[in-house]
Amino acid sequence: MSTLHTVNKSPFSHSTLASCLSICQPGDALLLIEDGVYGALASSPQAEQLRAVHAKGVRVYALEPDIEARGLVGRRLDEVELSDYAGFVRLSSELRCVQSWY
Repeated sequence: MSTLHTVNKSPFSHSTLASCLSICQPGDALLLIEDGVYGALASSPQAEQLRAVHAKGVRVYALEPDIEARGLVGRRLDEVELSDYAGFVRLSSELRCVQSWY
């Protein structure tokens, strides 16, 4: 079964997102939260890697309240869907396990 990966660190100052993306498998989901939402930007150091895992079947989300809080509305990659807190809970219950990357 699949895993929900949550990343809360900015890819501009940590390698957390890169490490996560290197092990994501088709059917997994990735949710960018807190400062991790900076990974949803086209200028993110992992933008191409994020596009590649999405193309292989990894669903990619960013927590909408965190996008809004950082003034990033309208600046995310097309591959990144927005999620609210209810969506976060739904993903957590749909997938086999949750792996937090801190």
